[in-house]
Amino acid sequence: MQNRRSPRRTMQPVCEALESRELLSAFHDLSLSSHQKAVAIQTLGNSDPAPTSILNNLTFVRAVSTVPAVNGDLNPYGVAFVPRGFLPGGNLNPGDILVSNFNNSGNIQGTGTTIVKIAPDGTQSLFFQGSSLGLDTALAVLKSGFVLVGNVPSNPSTPVGTPTSTTPQGSIQVLDKFGNLVQTLSVQPLSPPSRVNGPWDMTVAAGRGSSALVFVSNVLSGTVWRYKLAVRPTTFEPIQITSAVLIGSGFPHGIFPPGLVAGPGGLAYNANTGTLFVASQFDNSIYAIYNAGSTSKNHGTGKLLVHDPTHLHGPIGLTLAPNGNLIAANSDAFNVDPAQPSELVEYTHRGAFVAQFSVDPATGGAFGLAISPPGLSISPNTGTLAAVDDNIAALKEYTFPT
Repeated sequence: MQNRRSPRRTMQPVCEALESRELLSAFHDLSLSSHQKAVAIQTLGNSDPAPTSILNNLTFVRAVSTVPAVNGDLNPYGVAFVPRGFLPGGNLNPGDILVSNFNNSGNIQGTGTTIVKIAPDGTQSLFFQGSSLGLDTALAVLKSGFVLVGNVPSNPSTPVGTPTSTTPQGSIQVLDKFGNLVQTLSVQPLSPPSRVNGPWDMTVAAGRGSSALVFVSNVLSGTVWRYKLAVRPTTFEPIQITSAVLIGSGFPHGIFPPGLVAGPGGLAYNANTGTLFVASQFDNSIYAIYNAGSTSKNHGTGKLLVHDPTHLHGPIGLTLAPNGNLIAANSDAFNVDPAQPSELVEYTHRGAFVAQFSVDPATGGAFGLAISPPGLSISPNTGTLAAVDDNIAALKEYTFPT
């Protein structure tokens, strides 16, 4: 495997200086051509100093199989670290990594049912096996001792693995610290109605004690919802949605047979600024929704931060790095470039391209990724970046200096 570490290129992607909101509001004015928008943005320039790159400083540590012995599930999607402060006494400990599987042993899309655990020493074991099909990149761990995982299944009324316009909406499953299914979240009786409609990715803005704030992107409706959760471990249904706000909509989405479905994917939240970043597969873009943690309004797609067909190829995973940069994972579902296979791509918080890094020499290997919480890296004085390689059904772990 040969990974490429690329310096900042002369050709800049279409990107936004976030403070220039007046100009960005014009991006959604359809009277502007794509060329006019690009010229307008490039005229802004970019005052960012040369950023310290995560991807340019990765050291490969190991690849661990994500195939569970119990049923041979393939196609790893979601990646999540167990954080410090996680409720002790179960099968999870801080520093463990969870990986969800989207396909079954026959590699049929939308049929995987398992989550594996990878311990800090690289040992892999089964954490969860359920019956809901198609566990995806919507995977998160709450400090209160629960794991949330989304699923988007194949349509059972058609040949297995075949998407249709009536592909089931999926759900969000709630697992306890022992890997038991304790609850399923789908359509909630709230006003306005909050619909879980193909949960494709998820991020936790805050998840301590008796409450949590969670963002979910929906691939079947092109929406992003913010949920406030009340956590009551001793009750029959330990997770209660106390508020649900539609904060984003209008993202390109739909049935996409090569990848089953596609739409708004990876979510990354900057708690210091209240900004939620959304990776959009169809249009090879990253958007920013301001005041995402507190807004009561639907912001549509938010502001365009990056539109970069040169480096983005169906981005599905997204994470916020310790240096403030964003790292996206290309699914290669769209805009495929064999010269840039299975790549992670790094941008500054203002949208300037920094670096790219291939996790596999063939296309279609990159999906979910995550960075270790502070103090939980696999080696001292480093951070750990964990990214799945779907082509070999493995989690690859890399360290970088901190």
